[in-house]
Amino acid sequence: MAGVSPLSNRWSKQVLSNFEQAASTYNSQAQLQRAVAWRLARQCARQHIPAGFWVDLGSGTGLMADALEACNPHQAVLRVDGCHEMLKHHHHSSQTLLWDLNLGVPSWPQLPSLLASSFALHWLINPLERLHEWMAALTPEGWLALALPVEGSFPQWHQAAATAGVSCTALPFPSQASLLDVLSSNNIRHQQLHQFTQQSPEVFQLLKPMRQIGAQASPCSTMGVGNWRHLKQAWPRCQNSGDAQLTWLIQLLLIQR
Repeated sequence: MAGVSPLSNRWSKQVLSNFEQAASTYNSQAQLQRAVAWRLARQCARQHIPAGFWVDLGSGTGLMADALEACNPHQAVLRVDGCHEMLKHHHHSSQTLLWDLNLGVPSWPQLPSLLASSFALHWLINPLERLHEWMAALTPEGWLALALPVEGSFPQWHQAAATAGVSCTALPFPSQASLLDVLSSNNIRHQQLHQFTQQSPEVFQLLKPMRQIGAQASPCSTMGVGNWRHLKQAWPRCQNSGDAQLTWLIQLLLIQR
């Protein structure tokens, strides 16, 4: 990857490897990702997005593309992802492209009228630069539909780490403000911040699905057994149920170029 540091290159390879290994279990564990994909697809259906060349960037197993096609029965969506194993789980009739989005946007014979991406941008190197590239790749007045977790997610995890005096190994997410700064010169047609809180009697059960969908990569060092025990003990509990909780902040954006 031209212009990418060896450290960033290793990070990219680690992310892709994790998702490759989790391809067979992704759909059964990605309930949140599926729900968000449908919310974004339904928001797209409420807009006047021109038919034509539609693309799902970082498509994974196709949850976003499937939702878009279900809401728009006569519109096909090209599914682009860097993981071959993920693309193997798409419908046989689907159009797919194996492509590492850290390399930029592929050179297509026609410009897309819609670029959609759900739970993918934050896994890329320099996500704000990628976001700028995606906007520039659209047709004039084309649309970008975006969903991703943002800064402020996982407050319980960060609180537990601070209380226990250990490093928080949660993946850092772009801030809502930084995303809006990149998009300030474009027309934001819809923006909404959704909060989802998961809970379980065991902290491990909250974090286990991340590994099962391949989302366990972190730029931080792996936590040892002792630190993990301290983190688990410090994790805040719901007063009513006594369960551990994990809260996501998911930003939905629809932008017209």
